[in-house]
Amino acid sequence: MIVHQLRFRFRDETGETQKARVLELMRATAAVESVAFSTVGRHLGTPSDGYTHALCVAWSDLDALERYMHDPVHLAGDPEIIPHLAALAIGPETTDDPDPELGAKIMAANQRKLELYPEWAALMSSIPEVRVNIAV
Repeated sequence: MIVHQLRFRFRDETGETQKARVLELMRATAAVESVAFSTVGRHLGTPSDGYTHALCVAWSDLDALERYMHDPVHLAGDPEIIPHLAALAIGPETTDDPDPELGAKIMAANQRKLELYPEWAALMSSIPEVRVNIAV
């Protein structure tokens, strides 16, 4: 099992209706067939971290994660989600997979997606603050 966590904060100009829409789209993405379980909502961590919301999804294995990354629902939602993010923390991931190279494999899958979808890469680079917390 691979458990993935995103913590994020909305841009100041994102209104309540837009926030609700982003969370709705995230919930739809987190409900695709490759996801074992998920939750999307308020981040209950330390307020000084600067994150207000979080998404947590889990996949049975790396193949499921890659199906998720390329799922049409996920690809369709991101252009409407990403422009509203001011800060994004990716990871840390949690796993029961004993493969010592799993972190590197996850990052390689992400790199392949960036290369395959340059428009997605451009969207991701538009987020003012991004932290990646995945050891490789």
